[in-house]
Amino acid sequence: MRRPRCEGCRQLLKRLQALEAEVAELRARLGQHSGNSSLPPSANPPAAPKPVVKEPTGRAPGGQPGHPACLKQRLPPDRVSRVVPLLPPRCRHCQAALPAEPGPHDPAPTWHQRAELAAQPVVITEFQGHARTCPACGTVTAAAIPAAERARHLGPRLTAALAFLTGRCHLSKRAVEELAEALLGLPLALGTVSRLEREVSQALAAAHAEAQAAVRQAPAKHVDETGWKQAGRTCWLWAAVTETAAVFVLHASRGAAGLQALLGEAVTGVLGSDRWRVYERLGVGQRQLCWAHLRRDFQAMVDRGGPAAAVGVDLLILTGSLFSLWYKVRDGTHGRRWFQRHLEQALRPDFADVLRAGARCRCAKTAATCRELLAWEPALWTFAYRAGVEPTNNAAERALRPAVLWRKGSFGCHSEGGCRFVERLLTVVHTLRLQRRAVLDYLTAAVVAHRSGLPAPTLLSAE
Repeated sequence: MRRPRCEGCRQLLKRLQALEAEVAELRARLGQHSGNSSLPPSANPPAAPKPVVKEPTGRAPGGQPGHPACLKQRLPPDRVSRVVPLLPPRCRHCQAALPAEPGPHDPAPTWHQRAELAAQPVVITEFQGHARTCPACGTVTAAAIPAAERARHLGPRLTAALAFLTGRCHLSKRAVEELAEALLGLPLALGTVSRLEREVSQALAAAHAEAQAAVRQAPAKHVDETGWKQAGRTCWLWAAVTETAAVFVLHASRGAAGLQALLGEAVTGVLGSDRWRVYERLGVGQRQLCWAHLRRDFQAMVDRGGPAAAVGVDLLILTGSLFSLWYKVRDGTHGRRWFQRHLEQALRPDFADVLRAGARCRCAKTAATCRELLAWEPALWTFAYRAGVEPTNNAAERALRPAVLWRKGSFGCHSEGGCRFVERLLTVVHTLRLQRRAVLDYLTAAVVAHRSGLPAPTLLSAE
């Protein structure tokens, strides 16, 4: 196209090109969905592609041959309230009377356990301060109810259980109030639910600090953040997850101050994350960019069409090859050295070539993404050379998912104390789940220690 000579025509052409770029950008925004952007599936527009439906395999539903059986778990004897022995009275062959006691060659009894909810599952203990009149002088002497008992009317395990319902099961305070009366036969006030949350939060303060110290020192961790509300003001819930611990921190900033509150001033170890700019304060050797986010960016290039589409298709093909190789390492089929050899011989050079071609693309947004990835290219492959580092940031995103559901139901917190309850309970529950430990038992022990003025139980297992 020949360049116009007159100044007015050149201005019109420049304006036309700007408008075309704006229209292309708006069309790209309208085409965003969970497959090519950070939008959650629940926010997909009506025109978004339907989820991929797997083709029927023809196999019957349920467990397949070779699948480990999920048998009913037999609870130990200390959990059994009553045993009903069923004895055969006579021999099924000769009808002779059988002895009541087992013989040396008798097989072990079969068993079947049935669980039922007690009509009154909560044990109520009433303390009565009696008074007596002295027969000698007539003075009335009363026994005082201990102050420690008068201070609380919920035991430590019930306190822990109700806090678990609000903080992990995402029940509202009114729902907990209703559940306590309908299921437990225990009338509660809304203020009581708030007070027990405050007490559990105080009991978990040391555990939260312990988990945060462990995560900060870990050689590899996954980090992510999501929005939250405190009294209507936007803040951010940060999460950092390792193989055995997780820590959550609520902070007003999504920037460097929030990351510092989570991991300290000097961040150590490798961070798996998305490409949010706050993580750029770390060196390239400390980062692992999330390939799940990258794959959505590559799909967005394809959806833009034009010169960006070919770049996106090539990057998606290479990404598929990458994960095909990585899955063989993860399931133990091949070792890490095998993966590194394939990576260095073909996959990594091919990926860099496509990024360089994309950096010259006429689509400005695609070119900018490719240039950014070229600048951080070593951070794409950290997981191949550092044990414990994963190629995706799924660990942090999965950890935040319950918090997102909690936020949608509760609309955040009203007070500073409520924020501390959120971050401490999420930290303890997720850490215990990573370690496969009983959550309610730990919460109960923490409340008992807090009420007794003793050190909190350790959150991190000794193994």
